[in-house]
Amino acid sequence: QVQLVESGGGLVQAGGSLRLSCVASGSIFSINAMGWYRQGTGKQREFVAQITSGGRTNYAESVKGRFTISRDNTNTVNLQMNSLKPEDTAVYYCNAVSTRYSWGQGTQVTVSS
Repeated sequence: QVQLVESGGGLVQAGGSLRLSCVASGSIFSINAMGWYRQGTGKQREFVAQITSGGRTNYAESVKGRFTISRDNTNTVNLQMNSLKPEDTAVYYCNAVSTRYSWGQGTQVTVSS
């Protein structure tokens, strides 16, 4: 079983930057990929970015060129968010794929116009 804890959310003006981090614990060597999803108020949760254990990355079209996902080591994944827009406002959830999907508790990102 994998446990995930996110950090780094907050309030930022449009055009600003934030960096989210997620630390995994538990059965970390079973993780095949880690990533980020987000859910805005009244919206469905949507995919943001993912990085595999081999380092391959994948991004949602809406964040390509602005967000960068990276891994520090086996159990930490980061999301560097630049040129933030008000529509990026959401709760951001860390995700890990192993024998099952695991989720963090979420961290709020608010971008003011």
